[in-house]
Amino acid sequence: MKNLSFLFTGTLFGIILTKSQAISWYRIYEMFRFESFHMYGIIGSTVVLGILTTLFFKKTGQKDINNEPITFNEKNKSIIRYLAGGIFFGLGWALVGACPGPLFALLGAGYYTIIIVIIGTTIGTFMYGLLRDKLPH
Repeated sequence: MKNLSFLFTGTLFGIILTKSQAISWYRIYEMFRFESFHMYGIIGSTVVLGILTTLFFKKTGQKDINNEPITFNEKNKSIIRYLAGGIFFGLGWALVGACPGPLFALLGAGYYTIIIVIIGTTIGTFMYGLLRDKLPH
């Protein structure tokens, strides 16, 4: 039953991404050329929603699906890690024309060439796991 709820949530997320045009290469192109507010509005609203949800969880002491309290760990505030991660993420996003979030929505929409990108992101994630201890964190 739990897996069905994940499938439903993922499907709903994919539909929302598709209907909001967040998977559109043209919208992403507009964003990187500073020609449209569309994507900045989507990204900005998700950041605000994430902040409000985090504050709500911290204030009310919400519990997760296993009835354990939701906790938030402090992050290491290192400039290099955020700059390097942001640069790699932004370059990949700009070169591919898709954020990692909607890759499977693009696949579901019938853009089968995105399989190459999915394979590349999977290999990149695997490589990060292998090299994590040697990278500056």
